[in-house]
Amino acid sequence: MKVITAEEVHAALSYPALVDALQDAYGKPFSMPPRQVFMLDDDPGNTNAFANLPAWNDKLIGVKAFTYFPDNPQPEYKSIYAQILLFDREHGVPLALVDGTTVTLWRTAGISGLATRLLSREDSESLLMVGTGNLAPYIIRANLSVRPIKRVQVWGRSAEKADAVVAAISGEFPEVSFSRADDLAAACGEADVVVSATGAHEPLVKGEWIRPGTHTDFIGNHHADKRECDTDLVVKAKLYADSYVNAFKEAGEFLVPIAEGRLTKENIVGELAEMCAGKCPLRTSGDEVTLFKSVGMAMSDLVGAGLAFQAG
Repeated sequence: MKVITAEEVHAALSYPALVDALQDAYGKPFSMPPRQVFMLDDDPGNTNAFANLPAWNDKLIGVKAFTYFPDNPQPEYKSIYAQILLFDREHGVPLALVDGTTVTLWRTAGISGLATRLLSREDSESLLMVGTGNLAPYIIRANLSVRPIKRVQVWGRSAEKADAVVAAISGEFPEVSFSRADDLAAACGEADVVVSATGAHEPLVKGEWIRPGTHTDFIGNHHADKRECDTDLVVKAKLYADSYVNAFKEAGEFLVPIAEGRLTKENIVGELAEMCAGKCPLRTSGDEVTLFKSVGMAMSDLVGAGLAFQAG
């Protein structure tokens, strides 16, 4: 059985190849039981958890196991440690243990790129990255791989961190203009694609800021009572989710407007498997505002880890 390190994952994965693989995989039959998250003790103040996410298709079986210790001291420890165990689908033979933390970065951004490919205007030229965490450079790379983006703005609560993201990635794309966005409202109004990956508990992106034809993508929130965008945006947009099950359990972007009586579950046009299989309508005009909500799916881990294994 192979052990595939973070460095080997980085060497194996690239965009748009990973976006292509995700689109192909989600368009075919697969199985993905509900993920399980276990709090590690009953103390009301406990935030430490262990989770596992299984999935399989006709070639591979995989399960990602990860620990979440958000109060770990930094930089001695990370807040998340993840590993993905792969098995052969035909005979059940163990194949590899893959660094899951790295795969998660690549596949999360890859799904963002896939949503942009499926839902944004083909002539989209400007991207706004809301958030300056570890995912930001990956999200920018994935989105630039699927659309002819000429301008990227990065917004964060810390101007210093936004500048750091710009400095870290601008050299990879000399043909693209990179800058820090200081006015979030103005930047939202200028972008063809808006991707948000933050830890915000209250809405950052407002519907009144988003112009017709914009594609929006929300990644950061995994809580039923929190959200990265307001109800006005959700009500005006054509809505999609990576998974109905996950979204209606964890996505406050949908659940809060539903609780307010301004949205119903039936307003969600499609989930990712339907989108990739051609079983739901996608963008039908240049004026539509589209919104994709991603919570995270084990199938994406299986695809990313499988590519890393095949490259080894």
